[in-house]
Amino acid sequence: VQLQASGGGLVQPGGSLRLSCVASGFTKNYHAIGWFRQAPGKERDFVSALSGGSPLYADSVKGRFIISRDNALNTVYLQMNSLEPEDTAVYYCAAGQGVRSSLRTTASYPFWGQGTQVTVSS
Repeated sequence: VQLQASGGGLVQPGGSLRLSCVASGFTKNYHAIGWFRQAPGKERDFVSALSGGSPLYADSVKGRFIISRDNALNTVYLQMNSLEPEDTAVYYCAAGQGVRSSLRTTASYPFWGQGTQVTVSS
């Protein structure tokens, strides 16, 4: 499974960005796509995930970020609105599997994309 994340950039506080994650390869066994982020000197944190049920969001992004997928394009999107400086990080998408409660942890995702930088600054 290969994952390609894109869409990062520099945006002012209050602005929006849409990240894309294109998956290829043998993806059928990995039903979940997750987004994580890592700021300098910090751990990689869960942002959002999409599997067969309703989306999962971290409390810090709930109400501001929306995850969606286009199965025809094998692409998962992360629409990020009302961005804050605290959202600055490298964002990674990942493919994995597991029960819903496990999808917030990096251990559930064996395949990772290369990351895309998001910088929120005035």
